Amino acid sequence: MKRARAGFTLIELLVTIAIIGILTAVALPMYGDYVTRSRLTEAFTALGAAQPAAEQFWPNSRSYANFDTATGFPAATANFTYALSNASASTYTLTATGIGKMSGFVYTLDQNGRRATTASPWGTNSSCWVDRKGGQCSSN
Repeated sequence: MKRARAGFTLIELLVTIAIIGILTAVALPMYGDYVTRSRLTEAFTALGAAQPAAEQFWPNSRSYANFDTATGFPAATANFTYALSNASASTYTLTATGIGKMSGFVYTLDQNGRRATTASPWGTNSSCWVDRKGGQCSSN
């Protein structure tokens, strides 16, 4: 009588490990980019929400100065800090600056709704917010 063998051969285990290694080498960088892009939406959302808040702030003081002390100004988060610059009676620039894992990303929005990427590991653009490698912008 022959006994049936149980288990895997060394070749089967090596092939399985190689397949897992290849899948990990492809999926891990893609996942990292996905996580970074999801963190960028935090800045885009905060800047987008601050623009109408600035327009609501203006009638009370006839100026955008001190808007950064108003309730509609975005609060700093674990990924971005927000600043107001060039604030006057008719102009302002809101800036989102990445911190921590998002350092190197800087996005701006002005009183006319012009969006710009002034710094980014993925590239810069004076007319949109870069949210993909290669300096590409989605329709934001």
